[in-house]
Amino acid sequence: MPDTPMTWPIALLHACLRVFGLLPLRFVHVVGAVVGHCAWALHGRSRNIAERNLALVLTQNSAQSRHALAKKTLIETGRSLTEVLAVWGGGAPRALRHVVDVRGRELFEAAAANGHGLIIAAPHLGCWELLNYWLAAQRPLAILYRAPRQRALEPLLRRVRGVPGVEQIRADGSGVRALFRRLTGGGMVGIRPDQQPRRGEGVYAPLFGVPASTMVLLPRLAERTGATVLFAFAERLERGAGYRLHFLPAPDGIADTDPHVACSALNRGVEQCVALAFTQYQWTYKRWPRSAVAPAVAQPAPTSAPAVRSAPDEG
Repeated sequence: MPDTPMTWPIALLHACLRVFGLLPLRFVHVVGAVVGHCAWALHGRSRNIAERNLALVLTQNSAQSRHALAKKTLIETGRSLTEVLAVWGGGAPRALRHVVDVRGRELFEAAAANGHGLIIAAPHLGCWELLNYWLAAQRPLAILYRAPRQRALEPLLRRVRGVPGVEQIRADGSGVRALFRRLTGGGMVGIRPDQQPRRGEGVYAPLFGVPASTMVLLPRLAERTGATVLFAFAERLERGAGYRLHFLPAPDGIADTDPHVACSALNRGVEQCVALAFTQYQWTYKRWPRSAVAPAVAQPAPTSAPAVRSAPDEG
């Protein structure tokens, strides 16, 4: 798809991103923490969603503990916002200098070399835009994206994500076919496994013990192409020290022909990632419907949801 020109307000925004991208990472995270503190103090939509989500999944924690964790998640959300602006503005070479560790690299290298295709399942956790840059620096990457509601922003997003090695594919019928072709040819694609599917395009499967509408696209791609699935994310380190990349194997059953089995495995993979950086997950995302309710009786955290165990009761 050819890029359309940016309007002058969007071009001005792009220029501001370029300036912001020159700032030190530690300062960027300080600004983000201030943004998060303000979001918490204003008691707006983001705080309400985060508190509701944590009340659903952390039934064994006290209200005081969930309150403290919700505040931490909003601070990390603020850091996520400012760091992605800096990553986009500074460009891939500058951003990649902040990658200080890669855990599970051997899994990535083995999967990339087996010739069967590779699906990177990257949840909304840590700095996912930096992960895209790192993957594209290793081998060609196709990423599936959904057009923004503000259509004027699409040229900007395509520009900042359009680094060498990245093919951006819109999430529509032709885009899905393009992913199949890429995988059957032994290529690599990146998908957000926790993206809310459109109505009628998902199945309900447990996520942190609560049923959530879950995409069937990724499991179907894995089942029909035989591609390897790895989960991955870029963990934000303290005090602007950089990022640690994580690659984890997909849980058994992710390519099962039964959609519920496959989607349950997909959500377990998300849970395993979140367990490693609990407050860096996008808990401000409306992942569960308003009708979702927490279990009537708090149960010990199941082994399939280690992220719940990783959030200590601070009450």
